[in-house]
Amino acid sequence: MATRRILVTSALPYANGPLHLGHMVEQIQTDIWVRFQKLRGHECHYVCASDAHGTPIMLKAEQEGISPEALIARVQASHRADSGGFLVGFDNFHTTHSPENRHYTELFYERLLAAGYIARRPIQQAYDPVKNLFLPDRYIKGGCPRCSAPDQYGDSCEACGATYGPTDLKNPVSVLSGATPVTRESEHFFFRLGAFEQMLREWTTSASVQPEIANKLAEWFEQGLQDWDISRDAPYFGFEIPREPGKYFYVWLEAPIGYMASAQDYCNRTGLSFDDFWSAGSTAELHHFIGKDIAYFHTLFWPAMLHGAGYRRPTAVHCHGFLTVNGQKMSKSRGTFIMARTYLEHLDPEYFRYYIAGKLGPAVEDIDLNLEDFVLRVNADLVGKVVNIASRCAGFISKRFDGKLDGADTALVAELTSAADTIAAHYEQREYAKAMRVVMGLADRANQYIDQEKPWQLAKDPAQESRVQAVCSTGIELFRVLMTYLKPVLPAMAARAEDFLQSTLTWDALAAPLGAHTVAAFSPLMNRVDMDKVNAMIEDSKSNAAPAAAPAAAPATPALPIAPEISIDDFAKIDLRVARIAAAAHVDGADKLIQLTLDLGDGERNVFAGIKSAYAPESLVGRLVVVVANLAPRKMRFGVSQGMVLAAGPGGKEIFLLSPDSGAQPGMQVK
Repeated sequence: MATRRILVTSALPYANGPLHLGHMVEQIQTDIWVRFQKLRGHECHYVCASDAHGTPIMLKAEQEGISPEALIARVQASHRADSGGFLVGFDNFHTTHSPENRHYTELFYERLLAAGYIARRPIQQAYDPVKNLFLPDRYIKGGCPRCSAPDQYGDSCEACGATYGPTDLKNPVSVLSGATPVTRESEHFFFRLGAFEQMLREWTTSASVQPEIANKLAEWFEQGLQDWDISRDAPYFGFEIPREPGKYFYVWLEAPIGYMASAQDYCNRTGLSFDDFWSAGSTAELHHFIGKDIAYFHTLFWPAMLHGAGYRRPTAVHCHGFLTVNGQKMSKSRGTFIMARTYLEHLDPEYFRYYIAGKLGPAVEDIDLNLEDFVLRVNADLVGKVVNIASRCAGFISKRFDGKLDGADTALVAELTSAADTIAAHYEQREYAKAMRVVMGLADRANQYIDQEKPWQLAKDPAQESRVQAVCSTGIELFRVLMTYLKPVLPAMAARAEDFLQSTLTWDALAAPLGAHTVAAFSPLMNRVDMDKVNAMIEDSKSNAAPAAAPAAAPATPALPIAPEISIDDFAKIDLRVARIAAAAHVDGADKLIQLTLDLGDGERNVFAGIKSAYAPESLVGRLVVVVANLAPRKMRFGVSQGMVLAAGPGGKEIFLLSPDSGAQPGMQVK
C-alpha cells in the first residue's frame, strides 16, 4: 500500500468563549480519521488554530477591561486544554492573530488585487447611533428577507439558509444597544466570486463535496454568484488592509487562511515543506472537516480564493450536522448546553468519543446525544463486550501461566482479522457508525467463544490445564484485534491495552498473533458509566447557565467519629491477607453486593462485598485486595461469606478497595 501524504484541518474555534460538546463532535470526527490514517502508516498531519479576530472579540475584551490579545490568549489556553481533555491530537494548534496569518492574508490580497479579482465601491451600511460604530452582520437582528423568520442575524437565516446583507433585514435592531440602525455610506472592498463560476461548478460537483452540499450550492449558482464584501471599517480587531487606513480584512477572509498559517508554523517547527501541501501542483491531500453552517464559505469562497491566488484547492470538504441532546437543540435552561469542561469534570472523554463514533456517517445529518442511550450503549459495548473479553481471560493467564500466552485458536483470530479491509473502508469513508457495528459484532463472536468454552469450568479439571491456557490465550488475541480496530476512537484505552498486552497495536500487525508471548497483570481498562454522574453534569450545566453568584466556600467533609480505642492485642487478632479476585459476579436480588471468589494462596473463598455502586464485576477480576482472613463465616440470604475485603470511602461511587502493590502474592500477610 502506497504511503499517502495528508494535511487535515477542522474549523477554527472562535476565541471569545469556551468550547461545548458541539465543537467536540467535529474535532473528534477529525481526530478519529487522522488517527486511523496514522495507524495505517500514512503521513498525516492535523493542524488547527484559534479564530482570533473580529468585532465580537474586540467588544468582549472591552467589556472585561482587558486587551484583545489577553482575551484570545486566555481563551486559546482553555481551548487547548479542553481539546486535549477529549484526546484530540492536534499536531499544531496556532492562532490567526499571528505573523504567519498576516503574511498570507496580505499575500492573498495582493495576488487577487493584481489579477483583477478585487473591486471597490461605496456601500450603504448599518450604523449604531448609540455605540458609534458600524455594525457587523451578527450584531444586527431582524426578519429574514426571504422567509420572514424573526430574530435572524444580519448575514444568514437559520430557518431557510438564505444569505443576504444586514440592510436587507426586516425591522432590524442593534444587538448591542437595541437601537434601530441608521444607514451610512462607506467604501468597501469586494472579492469577485462570480469570476470563478465555471471552476466552482466543476469543483462542487466533484467528489470533493458531499452530494447534499452540492445540491444546496446549486441554488446559489441559479441565483448568480455575488461579489463578497471582504472589508470592515474601524474600529475593528484584525489586520489592516495595506495602504488603506481605517479599513480591515473581514474575519471570514483570513480565517480559512489560518489553516495555511498554522501549517506554516508547523513546517517551521518540523522542517516539512509548506509548498508540498499547498502549491498548485501539490500531490498531497488536503481535507477540511467543518460544520454545515459554514459550508458556503469553505466550498465557494475558499476554493475560489485559493485558485485565484495560485494555490491548490482542497481534496475534500467534509461537512457534518449539528449536535442535539435528547432529540432537541442544546438548551441552557434544560442543562443540555454542555460545555466541554463541564463534561470532563464528570465523565470519561472516551465515553463520548465512542458514542459519537457510533452515530457518525458521511452524510450531513444532525447527531443526537440521547443520554439514557449513551449510558446503556457505552456500558453494554465497551465494558460489557470488549473489556469483558480481556477481564474474563487475563486472570487465568496471570495466575496459572505467569502471564504467558500459548495455543491460541489461530483460525478464530483469522476470522476477526478478515474484517480489517471492511472496517478500514468504513473509517476511510467516515462511516464510523458502520465500523463500530462491525467491531461490536466481532466482540459478540469473541464472547460467544468464551461462553462456549467456559474456562472457569475447565480450570477445575487439572487435566484441562493446557486447554484453559489455549482458550484464554485465544480470548486475549481476540481482544488485541478488537482494540486495534478501536484505537482511533479510544486512544487512551488502547494505550492501557498495549501496557497489558506488552505490545503496540498497529494495523499491519493485525494478522500476526502474539503467540507464545507474556502479558502484564491485568488492570481495569474502563469503568461503567454512572447515570448519577450524567445527571450531575446536567445540573452543573444548568448552574453554569444561571447568573453568576459570589462563590461560596466549599463545605468541609465532616470527619467521622473515631471508634473506641482497642489494644494492640485486640488488633493482633485480625489476620489480614493478600487475595486475588479470581471471579466476580452480580448477585441476583441484591442492590449492593458483588459475589467474589478470592484466591488466598491456599484455596478459594466465597465473599460477598457491598461494593456494587462503585465497581463493575468484570473490572475486578485479577485484582489484588486485602481481606480479613480469620473472620468467622457469616450465613447470608445469598450464601455464606467467608471473609471481608477492606475498602475506604463514604459510600456510593466513592468506595475504594485497598490494594497492595502488584508485587504482592495471594496469601501474603499484611503487616
